[in-house]
Parts: sequence; C-alpha cells; structure tokens
Amino acid sequence: MSTSPSLLHLASAVLLLLLSSAAATDHIVGANKGWNPGINYTLWANNQTFYVGDLISFRYQKTQYNVFRVNKTGYDNCTTEGATGNWSSGKDFIPLDKAKRYYFICGTGGCFNGMKVSVLVHALPPPPRSAVAAEHSAKDSSAPPAAPGGGGRGVFGIVFGVIVSVWFGYGWI
Repeated sequence: MSTSPSLLHLASAVLLLLLSSAAATDHIVGANKGWNPGINYTLWANNQTFYVGDLISFRYQKTQYNVFRVNKTGYDNCTTEGATGNWSSGKDFIPLDKAKRYYFICGTGGCFNGMKVSVLVHALPPPPRSAVAAEHSAKDSSAPPAAPGGGGRGVFGIVFGVIVSVWFGYGWI
C-alpha cells in the first residue's frame, strides 16, 4: 500500500481548506473585561478582524446591562429606537452573518458611559492558492462523481468526495 506524494498533498490541502472554512471566531467584547462601562471598545474592535460567520459575544451582569443592535443614528445618539436586535442573557452570542458594519449599544444607560461598539465585518477571504489548485486538480482526476442529491455541496460534500475518491478512486484498502 503505497501513497504518491501528490495524493498526500491533495489530501493535506483539502483538509486545510476544510479546517479554515469551518472555523468561525468568537470575539468576546472587551476580552477579559467584558461588557462594562468605562472601557474603550473602539480600541478593542480595531484590534479584531471580523469575518462573515464569526460570532460577537457579550458577557455582563444581566441584572444591570443588555445589548441592542442599532443603526448608526442609534449608535451615535445612544438610542434604541428602531433596534434590530435585543439581548439580555448576560452571555449573548450574536452571529455576524453579513459583510457590513454592525452597531451595538447598552440600552440601560451604559451607552452614555462608553458601552457601545461598532464592528466592520468582512467577506470571507478566498481560500489559499494551494487549496484552490488542489481542488481543481481533484476535479480533473479520475475520481468518481459526487453522490446524487447535492453530495458535492458544502463542507460535508467535500468530506464525502474526499472519502469516496480515496476509498474507490485510488484503490486504498
């Protein structure tokens, strides 16, 4: 049972692609200081890179504070009028599902003491060049077609395709 170097490179590139695309980051607002008055959340946000699919998490005393997703006017004026989201569990996980600027404030008055944060969410970066080349190489190989019913879509489709191509296409086992 011998494996060619190109097969190992292909499998490594596909695995790297899967791991990098499936991993979302949970950005905890304020890090170990949490969501509290008197913290410079602009500085915190400027040291983060947010991508579509990441989470932004707020940790705070639920009897004292909360979180509202607002527009720029609500952010600038510390008002919750027209808010598009409201959380109050004290441990809130909010998905960042679009590439855009998000605005969050505390609606219990904390906004006036700095409890507001604006984050810019970027589209996902393209996969590494080697992973793209490996994907094209895999499509051009003699691997059998993907399973019917959409088996070639998404992360699970890729995993299934790799397993099928290794199991049947390259004669392992």
